[in-house]
Amino acid sequence: MNEIKRITRPLLDVLEIFLESYDNGGDEPYGRKIMRTLKRSGPTVYGILDRLEDAGWVAGRWEEEHPEPGTPRRRFYRLTVDGAAGARRILAERRPSGEWQANPPDLATGGTT
Repeated sequence: MNEIKRITRPLLDVLEIFLESYDNGGDEPYGRKIMRTLKRSGPTVYGILDRLEDAGWVAGRWEEEHPEPGTPRRRFYRLTVDGAAGARRILAERRPSGEWQANPPDLATGGTT
């Protein structure tokens, strides 16, 4: 597993979403949904997703076909086992209060619970 060298608030926010999904066996998040949930820009979110994928922390896959005709396919992401371990370690170091565990982002509603 490669280390993530630049740790920013947006990165921590994205890692929280991935851990919430990973721990709850939830759906695989995709970029636009993460953007809406976190209220962050596309370049910010997709830059983080690229970094996480390059480090081997997330694995991405393209959907076969979007359910809505004429809509581009989405790329879904999931944490790898190494990514989950790394995310837990970084979040424990950077957000030790555990607030992220008590109030994880809710992908279904596009915000926090």
